[in-house]
Amino acid sequence: MPEQALARSFESIGDDYDRYRPGFPAEAATVIVPAAVDAALDLGAGTGKFTRLLAARARHTYAVEPSGRMLDVLRSTLPGVEALVGTAERIPLGDASVQVVTVAQAFHWFDRGPACAEISRVLVPGGTLGLLWNRADPECAWDRACHGIAHPAAGASADSADEELPGFELVLRTQLRWTESITREHYLHRWTTVSSVLIADQPTRTRMLGDIETVIDSSEQTRGRDLFDLPHVTEIYVYRRA
Repeated sequence: MPEQALARSFESIGDDYDRYRPGFPAEAATVIVPAAVDAALDLGAGTGKFTRLLAARARHTYAVEPSGRMLDVLRSTLPGVEALVGTAERIPLGDASVQVVTVAQAFHWFDRGPACAEISRVLVPGGTLGLLWNRADPECAWDRACHGIAHPAAGASADSADEELPGFELVLRTQLRWTESITREHYLHRWTTVSSVLIADQPTRTRMLGDIETVIDSSEQTRGRDLFDLPHVTEIYVYRRA
């Protein structure tokens, strides 16, 4: 599937994305921003899933996101954040204007070279870049099976960063394990907000969602339950601007 089409698939689902997608553990923000800073930017902020954690650790927080629908949701829930339409390759901020840039669940959509150059431009010298993704816990077989249905062509590291980024030095890579309590209905709706499902034709989408239902209706951990525990692994990369 074309990467651009996958990336643009989120533009019309701001409310559902915010309602059904998982958030991030508060500890993730502490790992990236251990002490309060004057200004921080959440890039590719979406509906603000990570922005709300970042805002608690910065005196001024910017959110940059290309989708107006996503930003409308963010503005409604985080009125103290300065929300701006923009992209990673063209960030609407001045040079050396923030101490921290975070990218949650979005860096794999960026054009890496131009994005790294722009992030470096808006960061102060020695500033921090934090990248993070929620991943399926490898020990949770039923959720891994559902990921395989929705992302049949994805490799094991498809949503991770390379350790080397131009203009940055990797200073920390870590993982946080946490568990979300989720209803069966909510879990099924979550898959309707995934890019590969959104972009699929109707017969393929119906088959994917049906196969996911089959997995959760046959797994010992989820069968016959309206509420179950969903483990996550949040993978975090922390860089320093060179």
